[in-house]
Amino acid sequence: MAEVTNVTEYQAIAKEKLPKMAYDYYASGAEDQWTLAENRNAFSRILFRPRILIDVSKIDITTTVLGFKISMPIMIAPTAFQKMAHPEGEYATARAASAAGTIMTLSSWATSSVEEVASTGPGIRFFQLYVRLKFTIVYKDRNVVAQLVRRAERAGFKAIALTVDTPILGRRESDIKNRFTLPPNLTLKNFEGLNLGKMDQANDSGLASYVAGQIDRTLSWKDVKWLQSITSMPILVKGVLTAEDARIAVQNGAAGIIVSNHGARQLDYVPSTIQALEEVVKGAQGRVPVFLDGGVRRGTDVFKALALGASGIFIGRPVVFSLAAEGEAGVRKVLQMLRDEFELTMALSGCRSLSEITRNHIVTEWDAPRALPAPRLSASITKRWLSLGPEGPKSTTGSKRAGEIAGPCARLPCKKACYCYSTQHASSYSGPGFCSVLKGPSFNEQRIQIPARNEN
Repeated sequence: MAEVTNVTEYQAIAKEKLPKMAYDYYASGAEDQWTLAENRNAFSRILFRPRILIDVSKIDITTTVLGFKISMPIMIAPTAFQKMAHPEGEYATARAASAAGTIMTLSSWATSSVEEVASTGPGIRFFQLYVRLKFTIVYKDRNVVAQLVRRAERAGFKAIALTVDTPILGRRESDIKNRFTLPPNLTLKNFEGLNLGKMDQANDSGLASYVAGQIDRTLSWKDVKWLQSITSMPILVKGVLTAEDARIAVQNGAAGIIVSNHGARQLDYVPSTIQALEEVVKGAQGRVPVFLDGGVRRGTDVFKALALGASGIFIGRPVVFSLAAEGEAGVRKVLQMLRDEFELTMALSGCRSLSEITRNHIVTEWDAPRALPAPRLSASITKRWLSLGPEGPKSTTGSKRAGEIAGPCARLPCKKACYCYSTQHASSYSGPGFCSVLKGPSFNEQRIQIPARNEN
């Protein structure tokens, strides 16, 4: 196998090594998979504004999450059925996370139990949970969930990541076509002994039938309160995409928020997580930390998320793809590559610690145009402008010589004219009293401040 130089390359290797049913389960999204692509593409539309001549000989990327110190703001998200990717599954992932000094989140639908993962050695681990499960006969209420929480506590898990974006399973057409079922040699270890059931309908899968039957659609914020009443572990609410829900999560005692669209596997055509992040951060109002998962493949992505207000990020698919390719060694490499790229991005952006990463280090597609310093017009030009009178000059079709008066711009509310400093009229207003000269030998992309006029 050729040397892997970035995280994305592991996906192609995993595709070659895994059975099609397993690969498609990990790789696919819901319906048209627009959000799946957008989770990645949105990162590419965020650009950097690096600062220069800053001493970056020492860079510190350590951080604290819910009071636990970790080596970097890069953590592992919950992903189900990891033993489909590699025989060691969650064991290997747990060991890799511990070696990297970061957090692993274990899925409820893991192929290793909380006790088994805990037995791999020390480490900071969170447990992902669906708060209400409708099990048949005995477990029609919250008993199973309460047992899971207590088991996680006894096993040394430090927090609950409560998934709230799955009142019903999303339509994942690859799984339907493949008639996905969990391989017979694997079980959901946290629910061992339960019957997964068989394929019942041509347009569904055994797994979909099972999961859809267990997740309670009546989940509400009252259940979050109930969960808090049975555990001392802090609760992260996972699956928030709006400021409104961020505010409600804070009001209901969430210790943190994870901006997530479930890996684009639930509702298609929701925003990418990086685009939703800033809104959620504003909704949280600094009262709890906000994290992000979805689409992170580069250290530059980590930096962009932190610049938009995230306290850290979680990765999911890169873990299972690297696990499929190289087992524990692959997961270790992914974490190290992201760490190295992130440190490089910090150095090239002029940041020595996470606290130095600011919103001013990036430009997004939804930003308003940045105001550049506006040079004052010379005294002679100012005098000429003022001599034109309150109505301004007559409209012209454009200037042929630099310095001629150009016609009024329809984008300017007061319809005043401006001076054109280009060989052709190529100016456009950015607001009353300003002219953005888009072309010109001396005033390229500068804003020329026009003296105030009577606009009545």
